[in-house]
Amino acid sequence: MSSNKQNRFLIVRPDRIGDVVLSTPIPRELKRKYPDCFVVLLLRDYTKDIYINNPNVDKIIIDEGKASFPYKLRLLKQIRYYKFTHAFMLLPTERINWLLFFSGIRYRIGVGHKFYQFITNTKSVYRRKYIPLRHEADYCFDTVRKIGIESDLLDTEIFLTDEEKQIVKSRREKYCDGKKFLIGIHTTSGNSVPNWKPNTYFELISRLKTLDNIKVVITDLQVPEEIKSISEVIYPEQKTLRDLVHIIASLDLLIASSTGPTHIAAALKIPTITMFCPLPACSPQLWSPLGNKAINILPDKNYCGRMCSGNPKQCYFEEEGGISVENILGAVKKEINHI
Repeated sequence: MSSNKQNRFLIVRPDRIGDVVLSTPIPRELKRKYPDCFVVLLLRDYTKDIYINNPNVDKIIIDEGKASFPYKLRLLKQIRYYKFTHAFMLLPTERINWLLFFSGIRYRIGVGHKFYQFITNTKSVYRRKYIPLRHEADYCFDTVRKIGIESDLLDTEIFLTDEEKQIVKSRREKYCDGKKFLIGIHTTSGNSVPNWKPNTYFELISRLKTLDNIKVVITDLQVPEEIKSISEVIYPEQKTLRDLVHIIASLDLLIASSTGPTHIAAALKIPTITMFCPLPACSPQLWSPLGNKAINILPDKNYCGRMCSGNPKQCYFEEEGGISVENILGAVKKEINHI
């Protein structure tokens, strides 16, 4: 790549929380290689808080995903304004592909090789059905390896200002209420991955309350009815995703299924205990939190052969050989002994 003019990079990730967190190594490594480059993220509005205060990002553009022609034209003009030299589509769609083509970005890289990418001369990297199986962040990083960014530094990161660190400190003092350990539990997953049913989380929360020096925080935005009013448990108010970032930053440990909050925790260096399905598309090899102490819990090896329907969204880990409350409690006790 020529160093005679400024490299202007657009990273496109209008996706879910965890996917956006896993993209955070890319701007860092672009800036490491090209300190004077200009880096912009194209994101959905609800995930922009992941990148607020990130020193490696110069600008965030919001894609509202609207299909109307006037909206598409406004977004196209906004992208053209910045005269990007490169665009990295971490999860390309035909709509995004044509948007970047007509924006005049000459060097565009996407994942896979669809016909619309071929006819627009979009460069491609391949996942080849996840063989060999690598981490999602590593697959995404292939897009910038295409321009010579050779790095295996994939730890995720979310940045807090000094003022936010004081907010987190105050939250922690308030939530702990004299206890020593603050443990967060995120009970929902948007039906995107295998998970426990709310009644099993109720049992875990009830058992955790009996342990010395532990206070439990429920981190869900919409708390299931079954666990809404457990005594001596914290249910923090959340208005924005940044509120969730502050809540998780105040914890000593987060327990959840494989969801976005576990990746937020990793980016904040908060230890996690995460329940995973061993199917390749859901496995910790592909989706484990990166950058923290990640304790990943899976069912017994023969569990899936007996119980799996082939649809991970219908799995609850709760039959014999699955993931029990005792499994999680044991991991919690072991971890707090090291905190």
